[in-house]
Amino acid sequence: RALHLYEERGLLVPSERSKGGYRMYNYDAVLRVRWISKLQEMGFSLTQIQEILHSWEHSQSAPGAMRRLQDLYREKLDETRAQLERLQGLEQELSASLDYLETCDTCDPERLVGSCSACDVHAPKDPAPELVAGIQPLSCEHTVAKQIAAANTSPRTES
Repeated sequence: RALHLYEERGLLVPSERSKGGYRMYNYDAVLRVRWISKLQEMGFSLTQIQEILHSWEHSQSAPGAMRRLQDLYREKLDETRAQLERLQGLEQELSASLDYLETCDTCDPERLVGSCSACDVHAPKDPAPELVAGIQPLSCEHTVAKQIAAANTSPRTES
């Protein structure tokens, strides 16, 4: 089905047809299908792939065509690296959240979920990661409990 779509879009041409009408593809066509697949994995749409191919086929100079392809791949590499950084940050946040939540296994099963915002199992200097803190109820009590906890841990000066 994908091969037929690629043909409709002008991305692929069968080398010949069998006597039964089946499309026959040569090795170059197989390479083209793999190339299309890789570009789609990188986030390119079929329309964008058509534009890349059209630009390539109508290029006046081989070095110019290669330079445009190089620029395109360099831009995609930069985007991929930025995405990897974001994903690594998310991985760290998920890992920290799971580590934090493992402590919750020791909590009394009779406690209600609303008491989690005033948890005394975690050390005051061990704040909940955002992925855990964000699910806590939004209430004045939560804010007041945090302020009281912060006030109790700050150094006091006596007059």
